[in-house]
Amino acid sequence: MSVRAGILVTGTEVLSGYVTDRNGPWLSERLADLGVEVEEITVVGDRPEDLEGALSHMRDWGLDLIVTSGGLGPTADDLTAEVVGRFAGRELVLDTEMEEKIGQIIARFARRLRFDPEAVREANRKQAMVPAGATALDPAGTAPGLVVPANGQVVIVLPGPPRELQEMWPRALETPAAKGVLDRAEPFQTMSIRMFGIPESELAKALREIEDDGAALDQLEVTTCLRGSELVTDVRHRPGSEDAAEALRAGLEERLGRFTYTETGESIEEVVFRLLGDRTIAVAESESGGLLAGRLTLRPGSSKWFSGGVVAYSNESKSNLLGVDPGLIEDRGAVSPEVAEAMADGTLERFGTDVSCAITGVAGPGGGTAEKPVGYVCFCAKSAAGEALARDPILPGSRNDVRERSVVVALHLVRYLLEGREPPR
Repeated sequence: MSVRAGILVTGTEVLSGYVTDRNGPWLSERLADLGVEVEEITVVGDRPEDLEGALSHMRDWGLDLIVTSGGLGPTADDLTAEVVGRFAGRELVLDTEMEEKIGQIIARFARRLRFDPEAVREANRKQAMVPAGATALDPAGTAPGLVVPANGQVVIVLPGPPRELQEMWPRALETPAAKGVLDRAEPFQTMSIRMFGIPESELAKALREIEDDGAALDQLEVTTCLRGSELVTDVRHRPGSEDAAEALRAGLEERLGRFTYTETGESIEEVVFRLLGDRTIAVAESESGGLLAGRLTLRPGSSKWFSGGVVAYSNESKSNLLGVDPGLIEDRGAVSPEVAEAMADGTLERFGTDVSCAITGVAGPGGGTAEKPVGYVCFCAKSAAGEALARDPILPGSRNDVRERSVVVALHLVRYLLEGREPPR
């Protein structure tokens, strides 16, 4: 039997949409890495009856592990420890050692900010009340976490701030109660195949054909989705289903290999950096407003490949910063294949890199014409040796969609340039 888990996110601010939940997805990924089946992520407000109802539901469903986030702290609506204690049938007791630790943390702020000493003592004591028999986890902020045995289940109670939760997670995994559950989990084997330039219908057709050819896809958990303008097929399975996974991989390679850029889940910028090797790249952006440069600097150490970028938004900046001929802009328009190539040339010259990429387009919602409608974007990827790839598609969606999709198209155009091949039509 696999280990099954539920994630319970607390906080009225999350439930109301004021704050986006980052903890549920992060915890789900970490648990999947450990071989745990995450059955659900539930969000409830800061009401004890809602938290109790969600915990009872997860118990009735027979989940082995419950991980909560939020509701730890000194204020009246921080009730998770109390509710989990009742759920586990364990009364709250004062952990004097934890009270001292929290006191030392808060004292540093209290002296500087002149907190009310009595209020500080009350806050310390509230956060140091833990269910009897639970393991308290040292705080990453001021609130300790908990690992609570609960009548055959284990509840891991973590704080809401993502930084604190992520720092505390390894400590929770090392507790005897958590290890007792997780040691029963059998890690998944995974594969992540990423494609660019085809619709989901083509992938669905390929999967049907592969199954019709006899591949035992029922042994696999196959998830497909359009993620960041790329088509991603995530595959996971337990040991023993390797033949089915290989049949799927080979079938997709045979049918759609020309659209596949990784079978290991690499991001497109990681692939670009790998293809660059010892070479460097710089970019020029108009419509995307620096998003391409931002994407290329997400990875630590990206300065090995990325020399810099220019956001040349106005016509004057295209001329002054990149040397684009004003007459060319006047004749062809700022959004044109010719100006995109001139921007790429100016980038190569000014940064002295091996590769450049330029983007200029109409993001909308206004500014479009019959000839150049909203979503019309011109790209040029060019090498110092003179090889070039240019495209000028019309990208769908809102202003933000067009800008974000432009970045993905640009990165893939650079990839094709580095691979020395034309993008498939």
